[in-house]
Amino acid sequence: MTETGWAVGDRIDGVRVGPVAHGGHWVARVDGRVLFVRHALADEVVDVVVTSLAKRHGFADAVAVREPSPHRVAAPCPIVATCGGCDLQHVAVAHQRELKRQVVAEQLDRLAGLVWNGVVESFDADALGWRRRMRYHRGARGWGLRAKGSHDVVPLPEQGCLIAAPALGRPLGVEVAGDTLVGARTASGTVWVAPGDSTVVREEAAGRNWAVRADGFWQVHPSAPDVLVDAVLAGLRPAAGERALDLYCGVGLFSGALVDAGVRVTGVEGGRDAVALARRNVPQARFHAGSVDRVLRRLTAPVDLVVLDPPRVGAGRAVMEDVCRRRPRVIAYVACDPAALARDLATASAHAYAPASIRAFDLFGMTHHVECVAILEPVTP
Repeated sequence: MTETGWAVGDRIDGVRVGPVAHGGHWVARVDGRVLFVRHALADEVVDVVVTSLAKRHGFADAVAVREPSPHRVAAPCPIVATCGGCDLQHVAVAHQRELKRQVVAEQLDRLAGLVWNGVVESFDADALGWRRRMRYHRGARGWGLRAKGSHDVVPLPEQGCLIAAPALGRPLGVEVAGDTLVGARTASGTVWVAPGDSTVVREEAAGRNWAVRADGFWQVHPSAPDVLVDAVLAGLRPAAGERALDLYCGVGLFSGALVDAGVRVTGVEGGRDAVALARRNVPQARFHAGSVDRVLRRLTAPVDLVVLDPPRVGAGRAVMEDVCRRRPRVIAYVACDPAALARDLATASAHAYAPASIRAFDLFGMTHHVECVAILEPVTP
């Protein structure tokens, strides 16, 4: 039983919306209770429908706008209200980046006690057509995308998915066994596979060619690999002969860039398929497959540089403490979730590492997601 007094499906009219929150919601208060609202904007008055409930707060979708924000625009996609992919299509593109800036600043302040006055760096004028990996699901009316927080399949509109690269916007004439389809727009062309398919494709970044599984992880924005490598190298300032750990290394993107700078690299990654490709992509480095926290316990050699590129949940306390105890000269932390980044920076702070810089990048237009690169250095006593 929740303490909100609401039920799923309730309509609440005339809700005044407050500030943006992490995760593509805005905070509203109704009779002293918190409601996280999607498809709204700060200072708007909207009618909402409750979509889910926690013990002390609720979640809702704005279904009508009584007093619109000047930053509101008409969403270009007709399924945006039900598809779970885009949170910000109703927001002018420039203001999307301002919202992401606010979220990064708020998370760093609240969870790490850090004041951040940076900007969100942008790469797309219209924030459309950028996504180079897509996953579609078969529904009763053909291929579509998952509804927000649901396994229900929302059929694609005639125009296809607008944030997908044009070749991936709609899987016309593509058939695979099963009910899930993965599309990849790669340097070697466009491929469609079922999840688990072992097809390997070629990608280009950081002055190298990369072998990547078509259904495996690779940055979905075409600019992301080079942008993130450049940010990491600028922060690390690697010198020939230094030793580095590349944690959560994937297929070796940062390892390759560091090897090319003359650094001796050891990479660690949980996925064995990714490690096999990393060894193929960067034969000059050493790679270990396994849980990062466990593998780290076996790696005792001194280290000068560390790159962390963890999944959305972050590296976590155990890994951050282990890394800081090694006293590297610099740590580069690549984060796709500002809350996880802030929690891990708080752990680093407790072990005498502080951010020399934090940069944020809008590599996921029309969504609430934002990529950050934090450069951490030891605090001078």
